[in-house]
Amino acid sequence: MEIFPAIDLKDRKVVRLTQGDYERMDVYSDDPSEIARQFAGQGARNLHIVDLDGARDGVNVNFDAIRNIVETSGLFVQVGGGLRDERRIRQYIELGVGRVILGTAAVKSFSFLRSMMQAFAEKIAVGVDAREGFVAVGGWVETTRINAAEFCDKLDISGIDAIIYTDIARDGAMQGANLPLYKELAGHLSCKLIAAGGISSMSDIDELRKMGLYGAILGKALYTKKLDLREVMAR
Repeated sequence: MEIFPAIDLKDRKVVRLTQGDYERMDVYSDDPSEIARQFAGQGARNLHIVDLDGARDGVNVNFDAIRNIVETSGLFVQVGGGLRDERRIRQYIELGVGRVILGTAAVKSFSFLRSMMQAFAEKIAVGVDAREGFVAVGGWVETTRINAAEFCDKLDISGIDAIIYTDIARDGAMQGANLPLYKELAGHLSCKLIAAGGISSMSDIDELRKMGLYGAILGKALYTKKLDLREVMAR
């Protein structure tokens, strides 16, 4: 199973939110590239980046920080947050980002998602961010009435390469992953499934691996030292 340490960017700083709440934000570093290099030095092969400014406000203030990470870390980088038009998606792909994650754009316009899949194939993934079983958009500020599991099925049928599924209630809460949810999703999805939200122990990681998930995203547990990335990568 692929491990994705996470860097969330707000105003060019590395931060972590709790349950997607911008008012509950911890700042960990003002040097995102250094954090990425530290992850690489601890054995990471991949990196998950979320542009929080882009996700909530559609602005692109973190582009230079992301470019520096891509150019200096040597990691496979996937990026999400505010990617709602082809110009910005192409900009990141030409930069060398390995996978671009569409969230709000995929929910608001499935035809746009299909066109991006046709243009960029496996470089396009969808982030399904769920609050109480329903898809949230706009940096998790707005919760739709779209059933998250049904939306995953729709994406899978469409031929999407990967889904990043985040359980918002668990994200940053250090309460463990929602294992029954991921077991259910893994049982019927054929695309790559990446789990996010609350993963905070080796047992979480071991259980997700047993389910056959493609990947897992580690965030706050790394920053608070509850998980050691070297130990995770050595398993």
